[in-house]
Amino acid sequence: MDTFVESYDFGSITMIPFCTSSSSGIGRSGKNLADNAKSGNWLDGKRFPGDVSVWLDTNGIKRK
Repeated sequence: MDTFVESYDFGSITMIPFCTSSSSGIGRSGKNLADNAKSGNWLDGKRFPGDVSVWLDTNGIKRK
């Protein structure tokens, strides 16, 4: 992931890091990715205990 975010220009893209896990949290992963990316609008990350699509649908977030 570090190599990807370092080489990609996120420009004005809004990024929301997330992970799925039944035990460990997201920790500093989102902050580390944002620091390595050096571009884009990075929001706080979130850990989901299961299927993220339910959260997306509940919050009216459109998917491509």
